[in-house]
Amino acid sequence: MKSWNNEEDMFSLMKEKLYTPVVGDILDVMGYTHQFLPQYIRPLKEHMKLAGKACTVLECDVFSPQKKPFGLLTEALDQLEKNEIYIATGAHNSALWGELLTAAAKMRGASGAVLDGCHRDTPQVLAQDFPVFSQGCWAQDSSIRTYVLEFRCPVEIGQVTVMDGDIIFGDIDGVLVIPRQVHEEVIEKALEKAAGEKRVRKAIEEGMSATEAFAHFGIL
Repeated sequence: MKSWNNEEDMFSLMKEKLYTPVVGDILDVMGYTHQFLPQYIRPLKEHMKLAGKACTVLECDVFSPQKKPFGLLTEALDQLEKNEIYIATGAHNSALWGELLTAAAKMRGASGAVLDGCHRDTPQVLAQDFPVFSQGCWAQDSSIRTYVLEFRCPVEIGQVTVMDGDIIFGDIDGVLVIPRQVHEEVIEKALEKAAGEKRVRKAIEEGMSATEAFAHFGIL
């Protein structure tokens, strides 16, 4: 039996009870061993967490003004749905995210943005209380440098192939991609493991050795 009633409950429960190390451990055990995005993709603030469905965006570098500035960027933003996470890759010559994109995504009910690239307008983004994970900040404009080719398509970031609709989970320790076809099983098992880790910590704090704790609980 699931621990949540609907999708909204599931994402709230993930942000409240889970953390990426425990979810990553479960994915490893289930044979999904390449699900973390590269280490350089970090939250703008340490407290930021995100959980939602991937809306994948494929971009490319361009080197002069285009007939259609930004490509399909505005179309990608305008079709975002509630609890979705804008996740973009493919362009690296400019910032991929900023103040106005944050406002547009937030108004659509999106849950955050994950960028295999940089963001800009950092103070204005932070002021909107919207989780953004990126490689870092860089003010270089995208209008003549970046072109959105397609959205809701498979993308590759580091070791991970991300499919539209996969579950994205991120915190201070990284960003994970949970394949949509197994996400319920992964989350349930992760909730069980997180509860078990609390019991192990309590036992250690009460004097049990690490060796004894691992032998007793099978968790470390």
